[in-house]
Amino acid sequence: MHRQIRTLLEAGHDITYVAPFTDCNVTPDPGIRAVDVPRATGRHRRRALNAARGALKRGVQGADLLVVHDIELLSRLPRRRPATVWDVHEDTAAVIAADPGLPPVLRRALSALVRRAETRAERRLHLILAEEAHRERFALPHPVVPNTTYVPRRLPAVPGRNRVIYVGRVSRARGAAELVELARRLLPHGIRLDLVGAADEDVRPLLRDAQREGVLDWYGYVPNRHALRMAEGALAGLSLLHDTPAHRQAMPAKVVEYMARGVPVVTTPLPAAAALVGGADCGLVVPFGDVDAAVGAVLGLREDPGAAAAMGARGHAEASQRYDWPEQAGEFVALLEEWAGKTVTSGRGIGLLEPWHAI
Repeated sequence: MHRQIRTLLEAGHDITYVAPFTDCNVTPDPGIRAVDVPRATGRHRRRALNAARGALKRGVQGADLLVVHDIELLSRLPRRRPATVWDVHEDTAAVIAADPGLPPVLRRALSALVRRAETRAERRLHLILAEEAHRERFALPHPVVPNTTYVPRRLPAVPGRNRVIYVGRVSRARGAAELVELARRLLPHGIRLDLVGAADEDVRPLLRDAQREGVLDWYGYVPNRHALRMAEGALAGLSLLHDTPAHRQAMPAKVVEYMARGVPVVTTPLPAAAALVGGADCGLVVPFGDVDAAVGAVLGLREDPGAAAAMGARGHAEASQRYDWPEQAGEFVALLEEWAGKTVTSGRGIGLLEPWHAI
């Protein structure tokens, strides 16, 4: 919504957006046609997916292009549809393979099923990849449009002294247990954790208990642009992801988002994240699962506010140069316009626009 759809609206296109607005407590942008569907959560997904099938069938009427992000929706695509794009943002098979809540036999079977779905999809659909690392999963070449962010032109507020933040989905593999323990250990030092993001079903009791005890503040799902404003002025942005196949090759979007907001990063040593944070000297890298090291990193930043501010400034500068979404936006729009089969003159000052419809 805040990157791709915003860019398409600015280019003069009409958008139908199918999303769980009510379940996420989000008011749709007045510039789009919003189609509300139930949210798929945990293992209770059939109702939401069936609703999505009907919504997609209605939504594509008169559309020139259909864009889907969730691999589960590939099995719910309407038979009669316009040119269709799958925007690949996650290695779902790797996520399933690392899910401890599934029996090993089921993990292997579901992962294999997802790989077969990927193979079929690249033969039948247009693909956009959000990471260079995704190329390894596919036999054919596909364009990469990096998963970047809007970077404020001015450096946001300098890092504060009494608050750290985590933005993104909360799960076991994304460090939920470590985040709660970190919050517990930082509390005596007068530092609180803001946890901003929807949580997997199995970790919600852990987060609720911690919030009831006053250990942290868990805000649940917050629209991305508002969540990133909440990050500004934090002492550190946390990315304590585990070393799983799904995480190993990808760049955690939250790392770039913290940098864009001038927040020093504390990350585990996933290769892409560690290389970026170390290369730009915009944060600290701590071992996987090592809460003691994470506590030490946060307290070290507070004890040296000058160093923390310098890290935040370097992160912001690096994000401005390499990870600012407007640098990729033009390529994204051009790809979709090409696949839609219509050329749109979107230069400012030109009075005639022939918009196409995307869902």
